[in-house]
Amino acid sequence: MSHISFTSLNRILPHVISARKPILIRGSHGIGKSELVYQLAPNVAKYIGLQDKSYVYPIIERRASQMADAGDLMGLPQLDGQVTTFLPMKWFHQACTQPCILFLDEIDRASRDVRQAIFELTDSRKIAGHTLHPDTIVIACINGAIEENHYSVDDMDPAELSRWTVFDVRPTTEDWLDYAKGNIPPQVWDFITQNPSFLEHTQGEFIPNKVYPSRRSWSRLSETLKETDLFDNVGLDFLNLSAAFVGDDAAMLFFEFCRTYSKQVTVEDILIKGQIEKTTSWEINQHMNLIDKMSESNLLQKELSKDEMDNVVKYMFSIPNELIMKLWQVITSHNVENGVALFMARHNGKPVSGHFAKLNGLDIATKNEK
Repeated sequence: MSHISFTSLNRILPHVISARKPILIRGSHGIGKSELVYQLAPNVAKYIGLQDKSYVYPIIERRASQMADAGDLMGLPQLDGQVTTFLPMKWFHQACTQPCILFLDEIDRASRDVRQAIFELTDSRKIAGHTLHPDTIVIACINGAIEENHYSVDDMDPAELSRWTVFDVRPTTEDWLDYAKGNIPPQVWDFITQNPSFLEHTQGEFIPNKVYPSRRSWSRLSETLKETDLFDNVGLDFLNLSAAFVGDDAAMLFFEFCRTYSKQVTVEDILIKGQIEKTTSWEINQHMNLIDKMSESNLLQKELSKDEMDNVVKYMFSIPNELIMKLWQVITSHNVENGVALFMARHNGKPVSGHFAKLNGLDIATKNEK
């Protein structure tokens, strides 16, 4: 089964939106499906081609699972002379008279007659004689997918699915880290960077009634911790609060991580203090985390001093070969002069060897040739 990341989905959705086709996003709980819909709103006018590109689409969110029957979609009957017509619900009237995003959540948890009524909406863009505004976009989100049988949802048959543009989303860890960067406490961001398997439960079945970590629960825990002083006093209260959001297993590891967070290696430790020895026993993920921190650091905005450049070179000697290019890109993206200096860093007036081979047009010996 084909899955795509949020990064890929964000590239594809503008094409579907411009064609005014209904969109169905399937994926596990807590991965940010609903959040994605709300992030789309400021850009839909551009995708649609409205003259007013600054128009922010209002979002009409309705939980299909909470609709008692098809009447909640079709509206209320009224006598119109010799015939009966249907008065649309206020929210549906808005979707018919104003460009908006009609967001139908949890449609695979709705009753059968509600889903049958949605057939007409997705196929003909109308219900009971009331037609959606030409620039209104219909989006739905569900949990159910082919290989996911741990949700209490109904199957969707081929005729139903054929009326949707179906995307099965399996976001990457990088998707969430990019979204969360700057929006969550650094302790949480660093923990997930170094322990990506604890972002969400992906291995094995879900045990009933057990709390598991998810992207949503980490975000909610982050929002809660921001309002406390528990990072300054990582104790039993910190552990119990974390467990309430992400479960016992993730909370215990997160607790130990935060308890020793002050001992974590910083950019300053490497760049200014030259304490490369602190990273001697590191695995590749820990080096990646530190390089990501360097990418966010203001210290690389300026031209590095000779001592600072020497420290970068020493650190470069110590990291796995596959990360050398990543570190070089971080250094050069902030300041090109630093990149040149990194290549031409000198010891006794001669270029330092041992880092790169034919990288960016410069011939420098590999580590093994040092």
